[in-house]
Amino acid sequence: MSTLIALGAGIAVITGIGAGIGIGLATKGACEAIARQPEAEGKISKSLLLGAALAEATAIYGFVIALLIILFLG
Repeated sequence: MSTLIALGAGIAVITGIGAGIGIGLATKGACEAIARQPEAEGKISKSLLLGAALAEATAIYGFVIALLIILFLG
């Protein structure tokens, strides 16, 4: 039973990989957009920060779920 709990917690933490990839792609796109239109840097930066915060929240939710799985089922 404890093996399945560890496996479930590991799967829940995998959301961090998706968030990291998403933030990296968003940053790449923002840097390219700023290079093409430097005058729009303010708007681009605001959108980038909002998107990065939402992606990071997804990773934190996955981490919290993993902790809950370990604490309550383990």
